Amino acid sequence: MIQPLGTRVLVQPLSAQDRSEGGILLPDSAQKKPQEGKVIAVGTGRVLDDGSVQELAVKKGDIVIYPEYGGTEIKIAGEDYLLVDEDSILAIKEPDKKPAAKKSAKRVKSKK
Repeated sequence: MIQPLGTRVLVQPLSAQDRSEGGILLPDSAQKKPQEGKVIAVGTGRVLDDGSVQELAVKKGDIVIYPEYGGTEIKIAGEDYLLVDEDSILAIKEPDKKPAAKKSAKRVKSKK
């Protein structure tokens, strides 16, 4: 695998939607370029004026949002990846939190 340098991040784009919201199958030419991806590897960080290294805000496994035409596209072992600078990453997507399961109240039969 590749180890990015400095503030660069290796991202594996998530697959583009192949269907419209109405369920129509979209041809490759009509699909939007993905803008979300999974961080595969991160660089060593930013070197500050005092010589210390500041770690990147993103980490391996994060799902990030990046500009549609940002980064450098590369292919590794037949897979598409994107090398982007941390400054061009727009956001880190928070994992969806599932609502806690509701506990059903037990019904107690009253004796009359």
